Amino acid sequence: MSCLSVIIPCYNEEESIPLFYAEFSRQRDFLKARDITPELLFIDDGSSDGTVEAVRRLHEADGSVHLISFSRNFGKEAAMYAGLQNATGDYVVIMDADLQDPPALLPEMFAALDEGYDSAATRRVNRKGEPPIRSFFARRFYRLMRKISQVEMMDGARDYRLMTRQMVDAILSMGEYNRFTKGIFGWVGFRTKWIDFENVDRAAGKTKWSFWGLVRYSFEGITAFSTVPLVLASVLGVVFCLLALLMVIFIIVRKILFGDPVAGWPSLVCIILFLSGIQFFFTGILGQYLAKTYMEVKSRPIYLKNEKNCF
Repeated sequence: MSCLSVIIPCYNEEESIPLFYAEFSRQRDFLKARDITPELLFIDDGSSDGTVEAVRRLHEADGSVHLISFSRNFGKEAAMYAGLQNATGDYVVIMDADLQDPPALLPEMFAALDEGYDSAATRRVNRKGEPPIRSFFARRFYRLMRKISQVEMMDGARDYRLMTRQMVDAILSMGEYNRFTKGIFGWVGFRTKWIDFENVDRAAGKTKWSFWGLVRYSFEGITAFSTVPLVLASVLGVVFCLLALLMVIFIIVRKILFGDPVAGWPSLVCIILFLSGIQFFFTGILGQYLAKTYMEVKSRPIYLKNEKNCF
């Protein structure tokens, strides 16, 4: 008999957890027919509501329900990593508790693995219900990542993914502190089948992602899987140096031939301010890479358990 580990990252999902459990339970007959036993790993990411109590009640009724609780909020990336570390199944799937990742897709995802794929990943074909500005920047981000990185990133990709044990072990071999799992999925390779589905509204609660939170997350992805910003900084530095050299030659020739004094200090100030802004901008980019290196060198744990709330 095989085992399916279901990883459910949770942050203040008290209302969603019973709904998720009920919806997932509808797939138990399908799993039983395949001789698969599920284990549900709820990863509490330092919730401040009754998430732990909600999972505890499920555990008392169903021994296949387990909880790993963090000592504080470490973020969804840490929660997914903790789930992968503690998953014991032959197959592993990551799902959100808010039912935006429909459990009803599991039969289709297992069918993909039967075809020889190592993972079945999901992507939304639309962003219905999402603020237009967020949708616009999300699409630009995925398009940019496909151009500047060497990892596969699909527009609308979700973390909802069914994987074989071989792929999970490959992901766990990447123990980096600054994690961008969507990029890691693509970096490790393996054959992946993409499954499209219509966007689903949250079953309960509110999204934990703000617009600026997503912007910061996108910078995490860019700096984690691309060095193009550093290359761009170097190229623009060379270009501006050449332009400055040409301007010096132009001013010298103009003075020799026409005797004109060098005028136009307002424009000179504008140019200096512009170039200073460019320098500060790329110094900031360099700082982002240095900060990541600094955090990696510290070798801090990606998460810490609150042992009394783990079972």
